[in-house]
Amino acid sequence: MFPAASTPRRAMPPARKAAGTDRTGPTAQPSGAAEGAAAPAPKTGGRNPFFDNAKYLAIVLVAMGHAWEPLTDGSRAAEAFYMTVYTFHMPAFIIISGYFSRSFDMRKDRLQRLVTGVAVPYVLFETAYAFFKRWADDDPGHPISLLDPWFLTWFLVALFIWRLTTPLWQVVRWPIPLAVAIAVLASVSPDIGDDLDLQRVLQFLPFFVLGLMLRPEHFKLVQRRAVRIASLPIFAAALVMAYWAAPRMSSAWFYHRDSAQELGTTWWVGAVMTPALFGCSIVLVACFFAWVPTRQTWFTVLGAGTLYGYLLHGFLAKGSRFWGWFDDYAWLHTPLGEIAVTLLAGGIVTALCTPPVRRVFRFAMEPTMAWAFRKDPADTARARVSA
Repeated sequence: MFPAASTPRRAMPPARKAAGTDRTGPTAQPSGAAEGAAAPAPKTGGRNPFFDNAKYLAIVLVAMGHAWEPLTDGSRAAEAFYMTVYTFHMPAFIIISGYFSRSFDMRKDRLQRLVTGVAVPYVLFETAYAFFKRWADDDPGHPISLLDPWFLTWFLVALFIWRLTTPLWQVVRWPIPLAVAIAVLASVSPDIGDDLDLQRVLQFLPFFVLGLMLRPEHFKLVQRRAVRIASLPIFAAALVMAYWAAPRMSSAWFYHRDSAQELGTTWWVGAVMTPALFGCSIVLVACFFAWVPTRQTWFTVLGAGTLYGYLLHGFLAKGSRFWGWFDDYAWLHTPLGEIAVTLLAGGIVTALCTPPVRRVFRFAMEPTMAWAFRKDPADTARARVSA
């Protein structure tokens, strides 16, 4: 299992110099021989299959969760699956992002990748989503606001902020308890507002900090056979609990975007629910990681394109609501319809993670933008010497 929240942080390993070790977002992944000691499983082609597999499976669950949302009003079973998946799919993404942010510092090349890999996609997709809503939802007055992330883009804002704070978490004595305390304070502070989706930034923060503290041996622990077997009754119990809670609890608690008062309850409930949900999420994330294949699979290559699937599937997820597909086709609310929606969502997001789609949209997701940054005089001098 993962380390206890009160365990003091171990000394950080030396910063790695591999070119791809501080890529950001759902596509974050190490490259080069320098990451060899940090891999819980053998690498293939410079990447670790385990993390690519985990990211692909998590993004499939994200897409399925969005597809289930319109079905939850009329199906208690759909609501139970929805609540269970929402307990761990984004926390798993965030933990992986934190794990591959351990070497982040304010070095020039890493700051440039933070801009091109997170900030630029945020600006482009926030703008694209705004225009899409104007057209698809017949809402010509919908504003373009970089301060108010719409739908999926909150994750890019959060990741940008979290990574900039990475050096701070490397020097404090008890980073995880501190991050949980910040999340609790956010959950009882309704005046934070919607700017930059700071509620989500702060309430999801403990998962990122946990990722920063994890080491390869922690992932090996959850991949043991005993954990894999134990995860089955744990998942079953989670589904039973979610089925019981479905009519009694709002699924908005799992979005972490509102304070307790905004969810119609008192502040002390938020102070209790935040650490409780954090604990439940960690348990289910561990169970999820236990079943992620550590070997190369047919979908391993898709793990490098999960940011593409994450951002692009949002147009279809929102479009299906704007165009009333779930209202016009009543059969979608039957058991067979729910299965069909689940398979369709998984198939679409899989297609959006493929290399051809990545090549088409790389200009927006992974631009080089060398023209936008000053050249380091030292680099120029070294280039002249080598010439």
